[in-house]
Amino acid sequence: MKDEYGIVLDFLHSGHSLDRRATPIAQVIGDTNFNLLEVELKDSHTIKPLESVYIGTEKREIVKSIKKKLVFRDLTGNAKNEVEDALEIIIDNKNDKFLEFFNKSGPLTTRQHQLELLPGIGKKHMWEILDERKKAPFKSFDDIKERVKLLPNPKKSVIKRIIDELEGDTKWYLFTTPPKGYGEDEY
Repeated sequence: MKDEYGIVLDFLHSGHSLDRRATPIAQVIGDTNFNLLEVELKDSHTIKPLESVYIGTEKREIVKSIKKKLVFRDLTGNAKNEVEDALEIIIDNKNDKFLEFFNKSGPLTTRQHQLELLPGIGKKHMWEILDERKKAPFKSFDDIKERVKLLPNPKKSVIKRIIDELEGDTKWYLFTTPPKGYGEDEY
């Protein structure tokens, strides 16, 4: 699934040091499906980390082409440092999508619920969230924190979960698409 916009994680003015041609590139994270991409920029453009750029299929003003899809370990050190801030921007812009997760998430198996996959949420917090959402749907992350006592910051929990999924350290994918080859038997 493709993203229309991305948040810049890192900008390399001359590209990678091993590239033969010095072309400006950026590493971006998609704002809908959290795809990690390396994009080539048009020559005259420079961009800053955490800036939003159009990466869709229509005419692009800043991005010349999408070079490749990345995995988390391929990101530069600067890009890895910016991921958390970029995800916070995305979550703030698409608040409804993530509140819907808290309001409508369901069981994965007979013993495990989707909410339990968020860092800091165990059985006790899960049951409190389920009880509170029966009374009324959550309207904001502050509403969740206010109604569920002693719950760690729910926005930070979602961010940590997305990072875990991007790193590929998980069995279940709630917010991102699984990496290529996920679920295939390895011999």
